[in-house]
Amino acid sequence: MILGAWGAHGLQETLMTRQTTDLWHTAVLYHLIHAVALLALAGWKNSAGRLPPALAATAVCWLGGVLLFSGSLYGLALGAPRALGLITPVGGLLFLAGWVLVMLNGWRQSPGPTSS
Repeated sequence: MILGAWGAHGLQETLMTRQTTDLWHTAVLYHLIHAVALLALAGWKNSAGRLPPALAATAVCWLGGVLLFSGSLYGLALGAPRALGLITPVGGLLFLAGWVLVMLNGWRQSPGPTSS
C-alpha cells in the first residue's frame, strides 16, 4: 500500500512525465495480490502445524515473483534501463508456478469420490 500511495502522490509527476503510471499501477496490483496471498498461506498449516512442502515452494515462487515482476516494473517506471524488462516475464512465471502449486496441493488434499 505504501508503494501505491508513494506512486500516487510522491511520484505522480515523475510517473506522468515518463508516461509510466500504468507500469507502476500494474506492479502495485500484482505486489498487493501476492502479499495478501502470502498472508493467507501463513495460516494454512498441515496436521503437524507446518506449511505443506508444496505451499512452502509456493511462498518462494511468489516472493521471487514480487521481486522480479513487480520489482522490475517499479524500476522501469522510474527510468531503469529497458533491459531490466527482460526479467519481468520470469517473475510472471514464478507467480504462475506458485498458483499451480496451490492447485496441486488442493487437488492432493481433496477427498476422493465416496461410494454409496
